[in-house]
Amino acid sequence: SNSNSDPVVLERLEGGVEPSQITLAVQRLIDAPEGVIAAAADANNNHNGTATSTPGPKDPQQALNEKLGRLIRGDTVMLFMKGTPTAPRCGFSRQAVELLNENGVPFGSFDILSDEDVRQGLKTYSDWPTYPQIYVKGELIGGLDILKETAAEGSLKEQWEIDECALSAKESLESRLEKLVKRNKVMLFMKGLPSAPRCGFSRQIVEILDKSGVPYDAFNILEDEEVRQGLKTFSDWPTYPQLYVNGELVGGLDIVKELQESGDLEDTLKA
Repeated sequence: SNSNSDPVVLERLEGGVEPSQITLAVQRLIDAPEGVIAAAADANNNHNGTATSTPGPKDPQQALNEKLGRLIRGDTVMLFMKGTPTAPRCGFSRQAVELLNENGVPFGSFDILSDEDVRQGLKTYSDWPTYPQIYVKGELIGGLDILKETAAEGSLKEQWEIDECALSAKESLESRLEKLVKRNKVMLFMKGLPSAPRCGFSRQIVEILDKSGVPYDAFNILEDEEVRQGLKTFSDWPTYPQLYVNGELVGGLDIVKELQESGDLEDTLKA
């Protein structure tokens, strides 16, 4: 069929036409690919003045699905669990962590107790109703029972075809980031240095920290692209500057401002 004329099919069906024309038009829609039908609907909406060239706000479900897609691809092996690997909040999650560690599989994790939207949304997204959930290279492997069965059959790394070289490089970066965030009790990752900030947000946070009188160290993320990109994933925080205390992320400029305004900043920095 000639898909170039399909966008006008919907419009023509609204007017008075011969039955044979309707039959032909419907058959063309049936035969048309989904993309062509969508284009026809869009064209009809535009013709009737019900759509504009400016896209509307993103659908909440679409936004959630995009977030879930990013999360499950956040690491080669991703574990969605209750709690964290160092502090599991249920027995099944604890067993999953132990199995992955026993097999020497480096993995990223997400605490589903920290985000109810992710907790509920992932069940539908992957059609898997329980936790923990294990993903490898963005694909769902399953839950604890499947992980146990897979581990009983042999090396998880071999079965999941995990590249040892890639893992070693990732481990090296993660190890470096762990050391960097703990390099000083108060650690600031910024654009530029305290003596010469390279962006307004970094300048503002430096001014706040200087005013507090609490000693801190800083790292210029503009000098190391690997750290700049890696730290975003490491701490699940997409922007800079980033402030850490005792190796734990406090947040960015807005959170530091809030702490300053509430009078809690000094206590946070000295914790």
